[in-house]
Amino acid sequence: MAKQKKHPTGTIAQNKKARHDYFIEHRFEAGLVLAGWEVKSLRASKLQLVDSYVLLKGGEAWLLGSHITPLTTASTHVIADPVRTRKLLLNARELEKLAAAVQQKGYACVCLSWYWSKHLVKCEIALGKGKKEYDKRDTERERDSNRELHRAVRNKGKED
Repeated sequence: MAKQKKHPTGTIAQNKKARHDYFIEHRFEAGLVLAGWEVKSLRASKLQLVDSYVLLKGGEAWLLGSHITPLTTASTHVIADPVRTRKLLLNARELEKLAAAVQQKGYACVCLSWYWSKHLVKCEIALGKGKKEYDKRDTERERDSNRELHRAVRNKGKED
């Protein structure tokens, strides 16, 4: 079997939509409870996080909306559910902090990325406040102006 390429940063997938839709205030690292076929699919980067979010219920955190595409060669005897609810592993203190913050109006807990930490899969979740449409436009305008500024500085050195 040929060696698979390693991700240089260890990142499996990112949720860019969450960074666009929320002001990220606090970040947390959570472990995941996964099945064997899911880990094999993650090694092949078969993950989508676009509409994933965290639900706090019964003193536990659950990740909903993440989609892991099953490999055709993995686990033929198990029926794979690609969008199943996955349990997140957090400390009690972190769960309390998240539960208190999510109760406030306008706050949500979203998944930002999945990555490898040694041989374990970790999920970066964040507490975010929803952006309004004008906030999204302001962020985009600011990003464009910074990009133009960096481009001008870089090109100024080449002209001399």
